[in-house]
Amino acid sequence: MVCQEEPLVNTISELYSKIASLESLKPSEDVNMLFTQLVLTCMPPNPIDVTKLCHQIQEMRSKLITLCGEAEGLLEKHYSTILATFDVPLQHLDIFPYFNNYLKLSLLEYNILTQNSSHGAGPPKQVAFVGSGPLPLTSIVLARNHLPEARFDNYDIDFEANEMAARLVEPDPDLSGRMKFHTKDVMSLGKDELEEYDVVFLAALVGMNKEEKVKVIHHLAKHMAPGSTLMVRSAHGARAFLYPVVEPDDLCGFDVLSVFHPTDEVINSVVIARKAVDRSSPVYSMEWEQNHTHNFSPIRMQSCKCLEIQPFNPLNHGSIIGELASSAHQ
Repeated sequence: MVCQEEPLVNTISELYSKIASLESLKPSEDVNMLFTQLVLTCMPPNPIDVTKLCHQIQEMRSKLITLCGEAEGLLEKHYSTILATFDVPLQHLDIFPYFNNYLKLSLLEYNILTQNSSHGAGPPKQVAFVGSGPLPLTSIVLARNHLPEARFDNYDIDFEANEMAARLVEPDPDLSGRMKFHTKDVMSLGKDELEEYDVVFLAALVGMNKEEKVKVIHHLAKHMAPGSTLMVRSAHGARAFLYPVVEPDDLCGFDVLSVFHPTDEVINSVVIARKAVDRSSPVYSMEWEQNHTHNFSPIRMQSCKCLEIQPFNPLNHGSIIGELASSAHQ
C-alpha cells in the first residue's frame, strides 16, 4: 500500500488541504496559484499506481478530483460570461488564456479520428460531446476548423452551462445551425438518440469516479451504433489525482484502438475505441467487417506528448505541436 510516506503523496495531500480550505474556487490569485502547484506536482511521469493507495489517500484523491472539476467549471463560466458581452463572441475566443491549446488539441483529435476512420467512411457527420460545459471549445474548434459539414450535439446536465454555451454560438449563422445544446443526463439517452452519432466524446469529468465512469461507458456500449467511435478522456500516473482513470478493460462492448498517454505537460490521456458489432446479428457480414475495420489494429499502445492542456496548466510550449500533428498522420 502507498500512503503518506510517499513524498509525492505527501505533497499532494498538503495541497489538497489548502485547496479544501479555500472559501471559494472561483478564479483568483490564491486559487490559480494552488492549482498551478498541484498540476506541476502531478505532471512529471511517475510510476505510482493509484489503485494501490491506502483507503485514506483514496478518499482524499476522490475529493480532490471533485474540487478540480468544480474549479475547472467555474473558470469556464467566468470566461464564458466575459465572451458573452461581445456582439460576436466567437471572434474573441483568444481572450481565454488557453485557447491556443484547444486549437492544438482539436487538430490532434481530428488527425486521430482520420487515422482511425473506417475504410471509405469519410469524416464524421454526427458528433456528440458529453459533458460540454459553458465553454465548449473542443466542439467549436472541431466544427469550425476541421468538420465543417458535421452536426454537433453537446450534452451537459447543467442547464446554466448550456445556456451560456448557446449564447456564444447563437450569433454565428453557421455554427448555430449545426451545434445544439441539450440539458440531459447521458444515462437518459437511448438507442434512438445515441445510434445517430459517428463519434461520441466523453469528457474527463463525466463520471467522477471509476464506478460512475464505467456505468456511463456501459450505457454507451449498449446504445451506440456498431462501428461508431468513442473517445474517452482518462489519466495516468500521478495525473490520476486530477481525473478519473479509464482502463481498456473498462470498455466492455468496445474494441479499444489506441491508448494515448501524455509524456509532457498535458494532463489527460485519451482512449479511442470502436463500438463492437455482434457477429450473430443479421447486420454483421464479411462485407460489413471489411468496410469497418480498415486501418484498425486493436490494441495499439502509443504515447503522445499533447492531448489536452487543462485550464490550470500554466505551461504552453507551442514548438511541440508541429511534431505532434505530423506524427498523428504516421
